[in-house]
Amino acid sequence: MNRFEFATAQRIIFGHGVIRELPALTAEFGPRALLIAGSRTAQWETRLPYVGIKSICGEPTTQDIESGVELAKQHNADVIVAIGGGSVVDAGKAIAAMSTQPSDLMSYIEVIGEGKPLEAAPLPFIAVPTTAGTGAEATRNAVIASKEHRVKASLRHLSMLPRIALIDPELAVDLPPHVTAASGMDALTQCLEAFVCSRAQPMTDALCRDGIQRAVRSLERAFQNGQDLDAREDMALCALNSGIALANAGLGAVHGFAAPIGGMFHAPHGAVCAALLAPVWEANSKRVQNRAKFDQVDQMLGGDAIAWLHGITQRLHIPKLNVWGIQDGNLDEIARKVANASSMKANPVSLSHDELVNILRQAL
Repeated sequence: MNRFEFATAQRIIFGHGVIRELPALTAEFGPRALLIAGSRTAQWETRLPYVGIKSICGEPTTQDIESGVELAKQHNADVIVAIGGGSVVDAGKAIAAMSTQPSDLMSYIEVIGEGKPLEAAPLPFIAVPTTAGTGAEATRNAVIASKEHRVKASLRHLSMLPRIALIDPELAVDLPPHVTAASGMDALTQCLEAFVCSRAQPMTDALCRDGIQRAVRSLERAFQNGQDLDAREDMALCALNSGIALANAGLGAVHGFAAPIGGMFHAPHGAVCAALLAPVWEANSKRVQNRAKFDQVDQMLGGDAIAWLHGITQRLHIPKLNVWGIQDGNLDEIARKVANASSMKANPVSLSHDELVNILRQAL
């Protein structure tokens, strides 16, 4: 067995109604909390004492992080609290990290910057996800978009794992069905990719199996009835498992595609992953030599994983990539960028340029 390591959020608090514990948990770090929130900012303003608030609309940009850091310093924040979807949690994670560094964001961010390790411990960070998707509450990186470079890149360091991940499945009950579908497919994708990737290990395998099984029995239920708390709990656990797994094992080609597409087009991360999952799984399955784990996934997905994944993509009304403005003329450029994406390093097989283009064409 190859060497492996395992790290996750310092504390994970999971359960129905645990959101009520947030004020007391926040106060443990000091009285000055900076709140990072998304489109539903107003509903949190009265629940948590805070010194400032930063709203994140869509996926966070380098400008969002820089202005959030300025706000944290202006208020001498003791703790950063992010309440929202994966983009909001990533923004909070990056703001907490950058608020204490001696240099600017470009010194530490990957791909578009120098990619240096963080030099100082981040501010304490509390992650409160309101969707069941990216598992950002348990990852050590933050994905940030650069409008200037037309790409998304990560700020990454072990110290960026949240001090507290507070996960309340009830926070997702009023999500629109299309958000439930896209975020849930992202969580399932992360469990599947981390399970079969080249850096998989026994602890992440156990989390992935559990997450896959929960998604199989509950993703469609949550999509059809957002008030189904048992289904919401399953999907919250699926997302958490997926975040822990990817942080310790890696991902694969679906996320290799998602990074350049997200930088080039105004396309939501979860919807992109959802559209690509079935064709990527099919391409990998046809090429992989050691089929043991692919056979296990077949069993978990009703005997034929490829058919099941194509079927659920249709049943959840996942939009094709052309909805986001991607056309046949873009496929060659996307495929070239995908080949260099960090997630591709752990994909179970090496996919050729033509295979990458064919995957994209299937998802158009």
